[in-house]
Amino acid sequence: MSAPFEPGERVLLVDDKGRRFLVRLQRGSIFHFHGGAVPHDLILDSDEGIVVHSTTGGSLLCLRPRMADFVLKMPRGAQVIYPKDVGAILVEADIAPGLRVLEAGTGSGALTLALCRSTGPDGRVVSYELREDFHRTAGTNLEMFFGKLPAWLELRLGDVREVAETGERFDRAILDMPEPWGILAEIRGALYAGGILCTYLPTTNQVQEAVLAMQGAGFIDVQTFEVLLRSWHVTARSVRPDHRMVAHTGFVSVARKGPPT
Repeated sequence: MSAPFEPGERVLLVDDKGRRFLVRLQRGSIFHFHGGAVPHDLILDSDEGIVVHSTTGGSLLCLRPRMADFVLKMPRGAQVIYPKDVGAILVEADIAPGLRVLEAGTGSGALTLALCRSTGPDGRVVSYELREDFHRTAGTNLEMFFGKLPAWLELRLGDVREVAETGERFDRAILDMPEPWGILAEIRGALYAGGILCTYLPTTNQVQEAVLAMQGAGFIDVQTFEVLLRSWHVTARSVRPDHRMVAHTGFVSVARKGPPT
């Protein structure tokens, strides 16, 4: 059974047209939106699912945000990986509790927080980011989501090539960077035998170069796909696809580290 809303936690507010707002609750504060003003005190100490009304009659449904809600609403440095792609990466790269995962680059931290939730405290996530502003934004987002940075996560500011000098080994490597083919030797050296490599790229030209480079670097069972998401409008009178859909966002390529050649 869920507890009532408390000060400091985030609430997802949904208006009568389906618009969504992510708000941090504080005593005495007021949330202003196109439908009026809603005191936070109307939400605090109430159960999830309550509907509150603004001073001008606008209504808001109050829910605890899912990870997907947080990812789409959190502050961004780099473009986030959409939830539809995050889910596919977690499944196809077989991210599981207790695994050691190497990530580059961190970006805004959307995939990083999903990796942390999937590996759990018995696992380890090491995430490299070249840009200091992205590194800071990701750290802030992860702290907002978890309350504090998970003990099994290490955010590193720098080039993922440095992992070749640390002697660390990983079960999985997830690369969200424009030219992953340039670091495949270092990534292969950091993976255990049979370890899985996953890349996320926006264009077909990048995918082609990455896949050919993976095959040349001794990775096997290479597969590439994209995920298209179309929501549906369901009422008593009709069932039809929505007019808008989340189509192409990126290509996911998954491969395994093959035996020495």
